[in-house]
Amino acid sequence: QVQLVESGGGLVQPGGSLRLSCAGSGFTLEYNTIGWFRQAPGKEREVVACISSSDSSTYYADSVKGRFTISRDNAKNTVFLQMNRLKPEDTAVYYCGADIEAMGTSMISDEYNYWGQGTQVTVSS
Repeated sequence: QVQLVESGGGLVQPGGSLRLSCAGSGFTLEYNTIGWFRQAPGKEREVVACISSSDSSTYYADSVKGRFTISRDNAKNTVFLQMNRLKPEDTAVYYCGADIEAMGTSMISDEYNYWGQGTQVTVSS
């Protein structure tokens, strides 16, 4: 059974850091494009970052470029999202997803096949 489980969310002050984890089971994350998305109350789900299956190329939304880093640990079948210099506008539920058909990066949530349950990130003083 394919499953994605996010962890690492929490409450952090502006300027702080968090590292989110997306652990996979039932399939190998290394062979799939994995994306991190977020959804704030009253807003649509938006892409934050993704890493491709083919060459591990990455994509970042402009709003997080230079602050967030997506990476893989293939031995742990896990994808991470390191989030630094967090801002209140980063507050959202963060989801990881797998697009099993993409060869490169994938920024469209409707194209993702599997999702985790989400983890809440709150940036507030």
